[in-house]
Amino acid sequence: MPLVLAAALVGCGSENSENSPVCGFAILAAANRVLDQFQIPGKILAEVPQDMGSVVPARVVGYGTAPTTVSQGEAGVELTYRGEGFPPVPGFGLVLVEDSTDTFRGVLIYEIEPPSGLPWLGTISSGNSTIPLYGLRVTWGAVSEPRCPLFRSLEETGGT
Repeated sequence: MPLVLAAALVGCGSENSENSPVCGFAILAAANRVLDQFQIPGKILAEVPQDMGSVVPARVVGYGTAPTTVSQGEAGVELTYRGEGFPPVPGFGLVLVEDSTDTFRGVLIYEIEPPSGLPWLGTISSGNSTIPLYGLRVTWGAVSEPRCPLFRSLEETGGT
């Protein structure tokens, strides 16, 4: 519950609707709904989506969307997060793909132990911390509300 309150307070007085108290609660609920989708057969990704791009939207649960740079490393995709709240270990990043259109949507970053047995897609890092990256197909309407989208556009975040 403290995380919910902290997320709501971070957005108070902000012009960014993503960080409004209402959207703060909606985003936290969405992050939990994303994790629920691990229970649905066929949702786990075994490879990085082709339409990911070189700069993608990402967010740590409880923080705003930030541009994240994508590169290819020897052992898989390597993402560099340029936002606030990046977790130390334990934590994990989750590439989200809309299941109905097979479209990449963004990367959600959690500060918890990942579920076991997931196919490893690469890493995501910021500063001195690097955490594993996994992927999941999600029912987009179940995790993102149009008035409080899970990810802002890159233009709104200052990314390109």
